[in-house]
Amino acid sequence: MKLNEKISIEEFDGKKFQITIVEPDSINHKKAVITHYLHNIKSNGFGKHFEKDAMQYIKQLVDYKEQAEGNSILFDSAQQQLLFEVENVPFPTKKDTKFTFIDLFAGIGGFRLALQELGGKCVFTSEWDKEAQRTYKANFGEVPFGDITKEETKLFIPDNFDVLCGGFPCQAFSIAGKRGGFEDTRGTLFFDVAEIIRRKRPKALFLENVKGLRNHNGGKTLETILNVLRNDLDYFVPEPQIVNAKNYGVPQNRERIYIVGFRKELGITEFSYPEPTDTTKTFKDVKEKSVVPTKYYLSNQYMQTLHKHKARHESKGNGFGFAIIPDNEVANAIVVGGMGRERNLVIDDRITDFTPTTHIKGEVNREGVRKMTPREWARLQGFPENYVIPVADASAYKQFGNSVAVPAIQATANQIINLLEKHNGINRK
Repeated sequence: MKLNEKISIEEFDGKKFQITIVEPDSINHKKAVITHYLHNIKSNGFGKHFEKDAMQYIKQLVDYKEQAEGNSILFDSAQQQLLFEVENVPFPTKKDTKFTFIDLFAGIGGFRLALQELGGKCVFTSEWDKEAQRTYKANFGEVPFGDITKEETKLFIPDNFDVLCGGFPCQAFSIAGKRGGFEDTRGTLFFDVAEIIRRKRPKALFLENVKGLRNHNGGKTLETILNVLRNDLDYFVPEPQIVNAKNYGVPQNRERIYIVGFRKELGITEFSYPEPTDTTKTFKDVKEKSVVPTKYYLSNQYMQTLHKHKARHESKGNGFGFAIIPDNEVANAIVVGGMGRERNLVIDDRITDFTPTTHIKGEVNREGVRKMTPREWARLQGFPENYVIPVADASAYKQFGNSVAVPAIQATANQIINLLEKHNGINRK
């Protein structure tokens, strides 16, 4: 890696060692290298993979800080300060880890939460969205690498990790008249996942996507994906399964397709998806315990617009429109965009101050109708209470709407890890 960027002193996430790289994306790339290195220097040998570049970047940081302050700053002191920053977070890696994994299309770390809880060590993570990177860093002390379609990003993926995880976006496949093999996925994000699998040969795969992948393009898209994994890449891949988060302890009707795979040399020929663990939760289990700010309550005018919109669709025989979730029922799937919030309105009559706190049109409604809060969305996805939400509400809704349901991921991942352990793929005690 050549270090040809111009550097100026400004800010680096810490109190002492601050830099800003002028070129676009360079600062986050350097943060990714440094934090990945620091997360891996104490164990497992993966730190060596990032060491050379990380040492150069930390050295730059120290040199420029020295010039700015006109005094000497020891390299070891800088490294210790940065190490403190990456470890002093809500969800550090457990001390005794039993397997390794990489987190692709990481979002805000739903996969990471699940697999760390099972004793996993994340050795590489990638997420291109800057606001999601910010949330990821606040909770795990690590800045994800950026665009995974770029070769310079793929080069930082280490060898010999155990499990590849990823909720890859489903892009359109062009497979008309073709056999649906590896080459047919070029130009899609799945191709990048497949290319990483081909190069690194992880022991197991765990991929997540929207339920609609099963029927996308008449089922040909999923057929192509499975053909690549099973035949081109030589993995045992059982039939994918639609998994609903509401069966795993979160009150959200969220169906997603899970694709699991194992390297054939391990001799794994059967896999069972987990049975439901808890189907009893309702919205009251995640509802805010105290009065929420007035900004979450809808205006009268907004309510009128929603009623008109719903009536218009009902007159056409459609079921579109807003929905109010009773406390004793399960929420609809939370998704990105206004409809994700409008399909999950709730009644909360604890409001006492009807003075608008945002630039809404009209008065605050007197029926107690409000949006769910970002924290309620976090709970619907199974994120712990101490999970930090450092971004504005708009970004938070987007991030949780795009995330995975952690308990459902963890239940399935546990089945994967148990099989790897049984077939000597890992040594989890």
